[in-house]
Amino acid sequence: MLRTLTASLPKQLAVLTLLACASLAQAQPSRVGFVYTERLMTESKMAKTADAKIEAEFSKRQKAIQETISRFKAMSDKFDAEAAKLTEPERTKRARELIDLDKDVQRTQREFREDLIQRKSEERANISTRAYKLIEQIAEQERLDIVLQEAAWVSPRIDITDKVLKLLDK
Repeated sequence: MLRTLTASLPKQLAVLTLLACASLAQAQPSRVGFVYTERLMTESKMAKTADAKIEAEFSKRQKAIQETISRFKAMSDKFDAEAAKLTEPERTKRARELIDLDKDVQRTQREFREDLIQRKSEERANISTRAYKLIEQIAEQERLDIVLQEAAWVSPRIDITDKVLKLLDK
């Protein structure tokens, strides 16, 4: 089973230590695989479907926010043009309305971003769960000793990303 290595050592040192220990423990060399997880999150059909689903889910809210921003800008421009002609109480009243609307716009945008990030995280978690099961399956089939997901450089011969993508897209 794949496990995340968490230690106080830097990741590279931990991986090298793990590979060295595995090599010493066995007479035969260790077999290594590598997966570009970001490719799984962007190129798989599952990821593209999730992106389209999220886009459809959030498009109405985004349009409503854009309309509110346009309304705020129009009100602000009108206020700027008429401010000199307004009485002090009317000017104060309209300035407060603009401030309140601006606060509403900012709050709505913040909530929108938070909800969007949450939904994307949920979808990525679903993809990750499925992908990790497939990575484990491939690792067992190919008798890999370790599968890495972060590296400065990787030889194409140990890259199993395309295999995982094919299985993920089924």
